[in-house]
Amino acid sequence: MIVGLDIGGTKIEGVGLDSNNYQTVVKHREPTDKSSYQAFLNSVMSVIHVVGEQGNIESIGIGCCGSVGNDGLMQGANVTVLNGQDFIGDIQRQINVPVAIANDADCLALSEFKDGAAKEASNSCVAVIIGTGCGSGVIINNGLVTGLNKLGGELGHNPLPNFSPDKDGAPVECYCGSMNCAESFVSGTGFARTFSDKYFVADSKQIMALHAQGDKRAIDHLDLYCDQLARTLACVVNFVDPEVIVLGGGMSNIDTIYPLVQQKLSQYTFTKSVQTQIVKNVHGDSSGVRGAAFLHSL
Repeated sequence: MIVGLDIGGTKIEGVGLDSNNYQTVVKHREPTDKSSYQAFLNSVMSVIHVVGEQGNIESIGIGCCGSVGNDGLMQGANVTVLNGQDFIGDIQRQINVPVAIANDADCLALSEFKDGAAKEASNSCVAVIIGTGCGSGVIINNGLVTGLNKLGGELGHNPLPNFSPDKDGAPVECYCGSMNCAESFVSGTGFARTFSDKYFVADSKQIMALHAQGDKRAIDHLDLYCDQLARTLACVVNFVDPEVIVLGGGMSNIDTIYPLVQQKLSQYTFTKSVQTQIVKNVHGDSSGVRGAAFLHSL
């Protein structure tokens, strides 16, 4: 069995996949205990042990907030008890199998490349999460691209291409300190923010409900959003030129965006007839935990 863990601020989900056919053998979920690092580690190990009762564990992959620094310690985790800890080492001291860690977008990319929406791709895909934030996972030559600074796939923190206040709204400072990051526009949060700034306060679901009723403001706003997303994804095509771009996160569930983004994409790419397909993920909320299980398979 290959095991994947999806660790969030509220829950830890574990899955065991048959290493031959990738069918799910077992799933288990427990609340995340953030009261201390030791309590957190204990809850992670509890999930591993329950999953391991269903078969021999060959490897463990972890989809988790934060990253491992050059010193081997966790950094940038919003589960703050993790920061500064030798998380991977502490797991390996309790179970003698290979352990790897990656962020949620990398895990989405792996899951969809291995047996999801990009499974027909020969060696490349990019997965983009458009949910609360915006991040991406990049697979080139069948391997994840993370980079020297562990910044591979930080698509959301590039400036929105061709930003125009007349078209896109007032300039906005991102929490990262940069101006007009793509995440501020193409995330679900950004979609709602830009509508609220222009018209009235509404969340994504309310905007799409108006869209379904034929509200011109919502229709125009979704068209603008798809243009912003097409501009962002065109940079991926111009630079990486992947075979497939897979979308995940809450905004990926709006089926209306796919033909609109596909149509607009070629307006912003070097070649005006790109073949790259923009597709919806197959595994949905399970992509993260399944992708984590595949971290040792590439």
